[in-house]
Amino acid sequence: MLTTMMIGNKIAEARKKINISQAELAQRLFISSQAVGKWERGESMPDIITFNRLSEILNVDLNYFSESFRSSASDPDRDWIAHAEPLVKQSDEMTSGKQKLSWNMSRGNWIDADFSGLKNLYEKFSSSNMQRCLFIGSDLSGLLLKSNNVDRCDFSGSDISSSHFQSSNLMNNLFKDCSLKETEFSGSHFLSCDFSGTDFTGAVFKSGGFQNNTISGAVLNRTSFNDMHIIDIIFDGTLEECYFENCSFKKVTFQNSTLINTFFKNKSLKGIRFIDCQADRMTYEFLKNGKADLTGITLLLR
Repeated sequence: MLTTMMIGNKIAEARKKINISQAELAQRLFISSQAVGKWERGESMPDIITFNRLSEILNVDLNYFSESFRSSASDPDRDWIAHAEPLVKQSDEMTSGKQKLSWNMSRGNWIDADFSGLKNLYEKFSSSNMQRCLFIGSDLSGLLLKSNNVDRCDFSGSDISSSHFQSSNLMNNLFKDCSLKETEFSGSHFLSCDFSGTDFTGAVFKSGGFQNNTISGAVLNRTSFNDMHIIDIIFDGTLEECYFENCSFKKVTFQNSTLINTFFKNKSLKGIRFIDCQADRMTYEFLKNGKADLTGITLLLR
């Protein structure tokens, strides 16, 4: 029977394999580093929801935490990339008499790779660990990115529109001047990323975290945030027809912003402050109903 100590050893082993500290793991889980320490010492154990998040962050299957799981003794230092799916697969489709190539870069361990200018990545880029990679000026539209760990990568100037980020963790990445139009982010956490000048038109964020990111000059039009933890963020510029529902706010500032037809439906808006902002009547009433501090907001006369 598995004991808490055995579970703790498994967590520690998987954490060290992807080279993150207890503090970094805790930050991605939005818990204290002391809690992670207790797990690894066998003093306590995560709940089932946290186990799901752990498996995503540590790039392991949930079965990894079960008693029946056995690691391969013959290959203790297995590298993800050695077991990666083929980078390029041939499809059965024919285009202009030639076979069309479709890319699949899933289950890879990509470190210090330069994929700048990459195109035609229409399928998957899932269950991968990516560190310090370059995707500058790439066409990543229509992409599925599921269960990825992405750290210190540069996507500046790339088209990532109509894509889906699912159950992924992204830290310290550059998304400057990207197109993220109609892109959906579900169960994903963004920490210390730079989205300056990025176009979020029609983008959807749900059930994740958005912390300490830079969004200066970003386009927020029909952008929605559902069940998100929004922490240490400064919104500027114009927000039009945006949507905030069941979000938690901590150290969130709207500064020199114009809010038009923007919907707020939250239990508490006390974690938001407004500095030199303007809002139309509809938005103003949403904020008022949520008991937001309206100091710093003037009504737009339309």
